[in-house]
Amino acid sequence: MHDPGLMISGHDPKPVLVLGTDDIASAVGHALARGGIRTVLVRDPTLPVLRRSMSFDDAVEYGSVLLDGIVACAADLPLLRGACGLLSVTARRPEELLDPALIEGVIDARMRRRDEKHDLRGALGFAIGLGPGFIAGGNVDLAVETAPEATGRILRRGETIPAHGKSVPIAGVGRERFGRAPRPGLWWTHRAIGEAVEADEVVGLCGGVQVRAPLRGCLRGLVRPGSEAHTGMRLLEVDPRGPKARYQGIPPRAAAIAAATLAALRELCDSPRPVAQAETGAWLA
Repeated sequence: MHDPGLMISGHDPKPVLVLGTDDIASAVGHALARGGIRTVLVRDPTLPVLRRSMSFDDAVEYGSVLLDGIVACAADLPLLRGACGLLSVTARRPEELLDPALIEGVIDARMRRRDEKHDLRGALGFAIGLGPGFIAGGNVDLAVETAPEATGRILRRGETIPAHGKSVPIAGVGRERFGRAPRPGLWWTHRAIGEAVEADEVVGLCGGVQVRAPLRGCLRGLVRPGSEAHTGMRLLEVDPRGPKARYQGIPPRAAAIAAATLAALRELCDSPRPVAQAETGAWLA
């Protein structure tokens, strides 16, 4: 694999593909772009982004997003030579982009906690997986832990910690700060991230059923209106800290995971594995 420091120096550098556009994936893209590595974030159509003001996801809707000093641009064809600078965001299918002729390697940051993980190594220069379900030396080259008790730990061999449903507490509040879909259906809300809410206040409708704020505070996350929801999906998040609430910019946990991911990438650059020959169409089948 090429040294990341050289990825932007050639005439036609190949970018790194980051699967996901939520706050974790966006923090990874931010770290790579700050390191001079050309990066493409790929929206996951199966899971709408919750913390939109902490991510680059809205670039798909509005053309560009500025997040902590880095601009990401939307691109239907994100791999056009230099068209979008160091960081772009796309809603194209990952299968269309997982091509060793187009990209350097892949980082799966979609945080699909309980989905079966396929072998991402294929014929790409590298594959890194974030969170539950990845096996370093198995379905990815290296893995990065995202569990609260091991955030940012790099695994060189073995499986990451299985999903256990625990959330990093904010002011002592864990899972209780999320409002979830009571049934499948379309999600609608007129509220905005950053607005104050009271406990039990109606924030939106999912499949025609009211979804209420679980506690008093500030809306830290809010799924985009018009999104299709499945039962139990997180639709809103409340920060209970009042005036000290944080709902913009890269959060500390995401920054720690991103720093570890960049370190893992540089480690792979120092000792690249032999490239395997595999059918690219099977990577995300």
